Amino acid sequence: MVFVFFLFCLKEGENMTPFMGELIGTALLIIFGAGVCANVNLKGSFAFQSGWIVIAAGWGLAVAMAVYAVGQFSGAHLNPAVTLALAFAGDFAWGDVLSYITAQMIGAFLGAAVVFLHFYPHWRVTEDEGTKLGVFATGPAIQHTASNLLSEIIGTFILTVGILSIGANQFTEGLNPFIVGLLIVAIGVSLGGTTGYAINPARDLGPRLAHFLLPIAGKGSSNWPYAWIPVIGPLLGGSLGGLFYRSVFLGDTVPAFWAVAILTAAVWLVAFIIGKKHQTVSNQVDIG
Repeated sequence: MVFVFFLFCLKEGENMTPFMGELIGTALLIIFGAGVCANVNLKGSFAFQSGWIVIAAGWGLAVAMAVYAVGQFSGAHLNPAVTLALAFAGDFAWGDVLSYITAQMIGAFLGAAVVFLHFYPHWRVTEDEGTKLGVFATGPAIQHTASNLLSEIIGTFILTVGILSIGANQFTEGLNPFIVGLLIVAIGVSLGGTTGYAINPARDLGPRLAHFLLPIAGKGSSNWPYAWIPVIGPLLGGSLGGLFYRSVFLGDTVPAFWAVAILTAAVWLVAFIIGKKHQTVSNQVDIG
């Protein structure tokens, strides 16, 4: 069904549009990325319990392969945070931002649906509800609202500054996507253990919605109270990263840099206050 949809959207004799490039590229990203999470975590898989390094490597290769596939058609953003970073850095037209993000969200959902079908019998033999959700969406190793948000901001900031820096260098033709994939691996092995490093709103929200809607055997909650963190955090971190690169690396400081920096600090402060209130209520309940 997914591939029928792709064929329906393409017109014979025409190259792939940027919209379809982002949609298909993001679907490939999730098929490989959520696929490695399923392979490692679902019972009955030959790769069961093969570990975090395999997951980090799988996500890095997922990004590289998706960029190789559609980079010539759309630039292969595959991530709303990257799209915003490029727009803020002055390298992408603001008029195309909404269509790119829409394509990324659709692609992420469809990619998650393919993973669901591919591992269909494994959902039933995997008892843990959290493990099943973890195939599709991220979650915190330790629940701490402000720290979880900051982890996503930092990870995505490094991602976008890294991508822009890689793009400024000359590599052997065709090597850039592989280097970007290594950047993803580096973020995963160094920073990813706190929240599962969504660093991409589409990567988390699209598959989380798929988890919510698809008939996954024995699934539990989709953890919607947490879902805003891997969306807002990467959007802030990506935007700040693009503006930081433009200001510090290129010497072109624009008012938006300070506006986004202040907004990021304000959102983090609100998250800190909310987290403190929740912790106080939790402590009162425990005492009671």
